[in-house]
Amino acid sequence: MTNRPPPLTIRECEFVWSRRTYVMGVLNITLDSFSGDGLGYDVEAAVAQGRRFAAEGADILDVGGESTRPGFEPVSADEEIRRVLPVIERLLAEVDIPISVDTSEASVAQAALAAGAHLLNDVSGLRHDPEMAALVARFGVPAVVMHNQRDRPFQDVIGDIRGGLEVSVALAVAAGVPRERLIIDPGFGFGWTPEQNLEMLRRLGELSDIGLPILVGTSRKSAIGAVLGLPVEERLMGTAATVAIAIARGADIVRVHDVKEMVQVCRMADAVVRASAES
Repeated sequence: MTNRPPPLTIRECEFVWSRRTYVMGVLNITLDSFSGDGLGYDVEAAVAQGRRFAAEGADILDVGGESTRPGFEPVSADEEIRRVLPVIERLLAEVDIPISVDTSEASVAQAALAAGAHLLNDVSGLRHDPEMAALVARFGVPAVVMHNQRDRPFQDVIGDIRGGLEVSVALAVAAGVPRERLIIDPGFGFGWTPEQNLEMLRRLGELSDIGLPILVGTSRKSAIGAVLGLPVEERLMGTAATVAIAIARGADIVRVHDVKEMVQVCRMADAVVRASAES
């Protein structure tokens, strides 16, 4: 592979984007996760799941306290903190892989990063809370910036994604975040029709010229259900197909609920796609 982004170190773990696909395991500390895996206030269950994901090969754990499903009910920042902070604090002591906080609220990010979280995952691309970009710069952590198409006018799938990501990257850089510490997410499932989501995957490679690592989160989402006519609990194989295709189109990180199975998908896809896949 050529013109790949430079390696990024997160919690002393080096992420070399040309080497293999990295796996982000989802920990939903919510009551209303679309995927049916919300852990609510059960800290012990969340920590146990995090430990299991790490043992199964996850490279990052992503801890979120508010559902972002279509039509989700917002929760207060204080409630988000109450949900995620005990889990993050325990995971920091019990696993040795990077911990990400999934939030668009600067006060939640502040609490999580102050506790020691290593990465911000913001589904608003730093555009929801005007304090978020400066907060990321102050803590010196990497950030995943996503393009969220919800309530935005549509012109072209990749054109709209590119435009949204350019805004997010500019916000980050203007606040003092080094560009090379950003990861982009095209926002699969966030404001798109099923057909547009599939087009996004087909054309994912068009985003490679942005020059930043690409994270893709297709896991169990409704576009898979629309194609296969299956409920969320039966979308494992559909997820596997989208993960493999995302990797073939240039994804560097995949965000998944089923870590053990998707690690295998990644390793197999990497053996085909990557010039120097790890065994």
